[in-house]
Amino acid sequence: MAGEPTELQQPFGGLDARVIQEDNESILEVNCFNVSFFAPLEDSDTWMAKVIFKLMQYREVTQIRLAERRIYEYDRAQTQMLKEIAEVLRFVRTNNTLYNPYAMSNFPQDVHIGERFSFLQSIVMDLLPRDPIGAYVELIRRARREEIEAGKEGWPAYKAGREHFIKNVLYVIKAILDKTGLIRAAAQYLEGYQTGDRKVYRLIFRPTYRPNFMFTRLMAEIPVGAQQLDSYSVRDATVTIFRMPGEVKPIYHLMPPEFRLTDEEFQVLDYAREIMAQHKPTTSELIDPGRVRLSLHDVAFDLIREYSEKGGFQMRPADNERLAEIMTRETAGFGIIELILADEKVQDIAINAPTSASPIQLVHADFEDCQTNVIPTQDEVASWAARLRLFSGRPLDTSNPVLDTSIEIPGARARVAAVAPTLSPYGLAFSLRRHRERPWTLPLFIKNRALTPLAAGLISFLVDGGRTILIAGTRGSGKTSLLAAMMCEIMRTNRIITVEDTLELPTMSFAEMHYNIQSLKVQSAIVQVGNELSAADGIRTSLRLGDSCLIIGEVRSKEALALYEAMRVGALANVVAGTIHGDSPYGVYDRVVNDLGVPPTSFKATDIIIVANPIRSADGMHRVRRVVDISEIRKHWDKDPVKEKGFVSLMEYDAKDDELKPNQILTDGESEIVSKIAARVKEWVGNFDAVWDNITMRAKMKKALVDYSISTGNPNIIEAPFVIASNDAAHLFGEQVKRQQGTLVSEYIYQKWDAWVKEQIKAGRV
Repeated sequence: MAGEPTELQQPFGGLDARVIQEDNESILEVNCFNVSFFAPLEDSDTWMAKVIFKLMQYREVTQIRLAERRIYEYDRAQTQMLKEIAEVLRFVRTNNTLYNPYAMSNFPQDVHIGERFSFLQSIVMDLLPRDPIGAYVELIRRARREEIEAGKEGWPAYKAGREHFIKNVLYVIKAILDKTGLIRAAAQYLEGYQTGDRKVYRLIFRPTYRPNFMFTRLMAEIPVGAQQLDSYSVRDATVTIFRMPGEVKPIYHLMPPEFRLTDEEFQVLDYAREIMAQHKPTTSELIDPGRVRLSLHDVAFDLIREYSEKGGFQMRPADNERLAEIMTRETAGFGIIELILADEKVQDIAINAPTSASPIQLVHADFEDCQTNVIPTQDEVASWAARLRLFSGRPLDTSNPVLDTSIEIPGARARVAAVAPTLSPYGLAFSLRRHRERPWTLPLFIKNRALTPLAAGLISFLVDGGRTILIAGTRGSGKTSLLAAMMCEIMRTNRIITVEDTLELPTMSFAEMHYNIQSLKVQSAIVQVGNELSAADGIRTSLRLGDSCLIIGEVRSKEALALYEAMRVGALANVVAGTIHGDSPYGVYDRVVNDLGVPPTSFKATDIIIVANPIRSADGMHRVRRVVDISEIRKHWDKDPVKEKGFVSLMEYDAKDDELKPNQILTDGESEIVSKIAARVKEWVGNFDAVWDNITMRAKMKKALVDYSISTGNPNIIEAPFVIASNDAAHLFGEQVKRQQGTLVSEYIYQKWDAWVKEQIKAGRV
């Protein structure tokens, strides 16, 4: 095509380039490995010209990718700017009324024609592809000089020639450039612009980039005009929170160690990557993701040490370990997503389809909804899907487009919901709910103001009393976290059986803390896998495993019938607890009875409903998690628990004071459930003051742990290992006081417990 230079005609030589299709994008991919010099477009006028000449040939391109040790990718908007310059270049070079010596003047004998055409050649052939902003500025400056000279010109024909050059050449090209996105973006920087200065390009062109052994792209540059709100470290990565002027959603800016590697470290990792690509995991490794990771880590460490020694690189053992961890994360793990999950302040992660079109979104504990600077590629999400299928043993394909599972990586656990075509029309999408590595505890809920100490004391009393409890709330309200915190209140003398379709409860953590705990994984309510037992059968099986506390991860479907069988059996023995979606006690009743088909009389097996919900601020910008209601279910009603007053609130949320407050029914000793617990304890029968003393003692203990944690700056005081140990100590001191005093005297129990806690802290045992 005329005006499109061949490889030999291009002043900067040919490129190893091709156009590939990914996620409905046409990507100009340029191989920059075997070149003498490479720099990204914003830093190099040579490479900007190379790419613009390629865009003259490949007009369908929507994105640009420059592949070297670091892979730079320019999105649609940035690519469009360069395509517009390529179109201007093509237009000017093929327009005979602009780009030929006779267009320089309407007077053929004009002595300035040659110089003018030489100027235009330097602009069109050289400066415009290298430095479009500089070419635009030089056109304006030349037009000004021509206007000045035209005012001085004594010969009318020469003056007319200058005016023709200004009006029909310079201003025509300027008007075309005025319409381009690049010149519009650069408008505020044009005054005093120095041709060849790349500072403006660095402000306009901000590619995502990544090491060549990574799939995930990163917008590494800090946004112009961003206000820094916070900064902290996660492992070897740095997290900075920014807010752009006028934007309601902050930016979660992650800078991982992969993006701070030296050239030597890149070279070492390149070698390790090539060798590790040949490693084939054994069958036993594939069954156990932890073994795969450990095996590949050892291989990577040995390869990195061997190659660095041969190359004479100065690598310390710590450097080898850091590089081995990076390579393991990028081969056996989930890449950069693992660093996000390692951040304890991250709660939820959303990866929307098409994944290459938008950054990962997340919910942050301090800044709530945030947009990240991380963009997964098609290859990356495909590798995640493959790992999830492998590790879960569940399908994810067009016939089974939903996968509910969980992942565990060093330092974090997460529940994962993956959605594939045809349900997700634009490709794979993921939602991850991050769980703490250690279980939540009631003191942690107190510290975060989700619970009051009295509410925590009451919940502890109810768990010890072996009640049937449902925790209700919307998605993301903290139901599972509260359920795990309640499990910490179960004495380690009891056995626990958990039933989940997706493993969210930290059962392995409880096992490591010497709980007698058995986890049962049952069939998903969404996708039925043939070799998995149904949730209902799993619950019924749990009843045959002996006297145990029963914990149900979430009541979703028809297993509710089996759960209420378990509740009727367990109500007189150990605690039975689970989570369910609902925003009120009646909402739970409506879901259980009307949606899930449990008879109303069976619903009476529920003793307590705890409702946890997010509370939004008046401006809609913030939300906090709170327990908003603790209600008991009374047993005297027949048909309608609302009309017959079957729901009785023991504690209700006060929005003005932002806390859960006790109702008079609780404080006056009129709670039927509390009375039933008391009726089974000799010292409490007919003595509500003793019962209330026990509840408030528990509340005082929980608050004391929080206070000691804050005053000593020791967060471990309110973590599960010490909270559970302190609960055990309270029970032991209760037994000791009963032997000494003949009854449970709460004041004496607390004194002994408090002295024990102080001794543990002083001795550094926590």
